[in-house]
Amino acid sequence: MIRKLAWVFIGFAIIGGATLGAAAMFMSREQVPTRPPPPPSLLVEVAEAMRESVTFSIYSQGSVTPRTETTLQSEVSGQIIEVSDSFVSGGLFDAGDVLVRIDPRLYETNLKRAAAAVARAETQVATETALAGYALEDWQRLRQLDATAAEASELTLRKPQLAEAMASLESAEADLSQATEDLERTVIRAPYAGMVRAKRADLGQYVNTGTPLAEVFGTDYAEVRLPLTQADLRYIELPQPGRQSSLPVSLTASLGGELHTWWGAIVRSEGVFDETRRVLHVVAEIVDPYDTARTGRTPARIGTFVSAEIQGREGGALFVVPRSALHRGDTVWVVDDELRIQPRPVNVVRTSERSAFIDGGIKNGDRYCLNPPDQPLPGMKVRLSG
Repeated sequence: MIRKLAWVFIGFAIIGGATLGAAAMFMSREQVPTRPPPPPSLLVEVAEAMRESVTFSIYSQGSVTPRTETTLQSEVSGQIIEVSDSFVSGGLFDAGDVLVRIDPRLYETNLKRAAAAVARAETQVATETALAGYALEDWQRLRQLDATAAEASELTLRKPQLAEAMASLESAEADLSQATEDLERTVIRAPYAGMVRAKRADLGQYVNTGTPLAEVFGTDYAEVRLPLTQADLRYIELPQPGRQSSLPVSLTASLGGELHTWWGAIVRSEGVFDETRRVLHVVAEIVDPYDTARTGRTPARIGTFVSAEIQGREGGALFVVPRSALHRGDTVWVVDDELRIQPRPVNVVRTSERSAFIDGGIKNGDRYCLNPPDQPLPGMKVRLSG
């Protein structure tokens, strides 16, 4: 029994000694110095500021429309007996081309009648001229025989009859001219080089005077009506109302997934602000929009919606930065030599849809953030992309 108690005592002594030794070792360990981890550096993309000569551009949008557009109408009545191959929607024609012919038989008959009436009137004039001459000779003979002392009246000399015959001749000639013109109007010719926009009549149809035959437009020039705001007018030299201009403009549209550009010129301004939208419209002109000269460029088809860039005034030497680089509209974040960002208040001359034009606040060679980080702080450490 005494032996068992001795072994128990020895076990507790060993456990107690081990515990005390472990506690002594824990209390005597060296303290390892700790420090907080450095804050992560944000990755930013930068660009180098550099002054450059700037010519302001004004941006607008509009649709291509024809400069000359006409509704062809019949000036005579009759049945359409012939149409041109170009007399279809989208058909091209040259000036003077025959588009439609109307049955001319009635007008040919009228022309023959008018010609016969002129011949009769000419005969009547010749007869009355001869009779007037005979009447004058008879009166002079009577004067020589002292058969009369009175002056010859106009009726005696057959002047009214001659005047009536002359008037009849003029009327007959006018009818002949009208009949000739009516016969010519049975042939409808193209007034200019252009394209058929919509066909309103076709072969075999009977048309009356004034019946619309087709809507056509000229292909020599096209126009784009572009709205400008009052703020835009500060950066562009517009032509005065009633005066021509040649301000360059580029017109761009995406067709079939490809970007196409046409060059034109601002030829005039409308001179009146739209009271509803508070904009002033200017008109850009495109020469030969359908490329009838076969130069190989893509046609600027009527109805195409285009984006316009108009050349404006000279702005001098300015810093041009992406608009995304501006923070709160008037601050640029610059990266210093220690890769820390610092705010720089800048003088913004103008902003466009894509760019900001800066006159002061930064200098040549400064690196600025193209897209400042969210909630930036002065002195924040950053890493440069690339």
